[in-house]
Amino acid sequence: MTDTATCLAHAQELYQMLEQNQMIEAIDRFYADDVEIIEADGETARGKEAQKARCLEWLQSIDTYHGGGVHAITSNEEAGVTMVESWSKMTFKGAPAPMNQDEVAVQHWKDGKIVRERFYYNAADA
Repeated sequence: MTDTATCLAHAQELYQMLEQNQMIEAIDRFYADDVEIIEADGETARGKEAQKARCLEWLQSIDTYHGGGVHAITSNEEAGVTMVESWSKMTFKGAPAPMNQDEVAVQHWKDGKIVRERFYYNAADA
């Protein structure tokens, strides 16, 4: 079966799932088994299972999640690329105050799955 939805539609659904606290389910649904994830500091992870483990560790480090959302999503359907500008506010365990994070994710899609994702944010504040 061929995936006929656009990259934009997939990215929108992915971020709707994230807003509904369905991060692991979203990774299972939209990430390729051999996905490459590149953080703003250049740290790279390979594979869906590695990304799920990293996300679970990150979630466990949060004391209070104050909210988040998407500012903008755009796509280049011919290139199979989406870009998502998002924000979140959270307090990490042991932190004295909440932290605001704005980031851009650049996602490369193939057959309805993200095969490469790179994040851009101020790593000094993260």
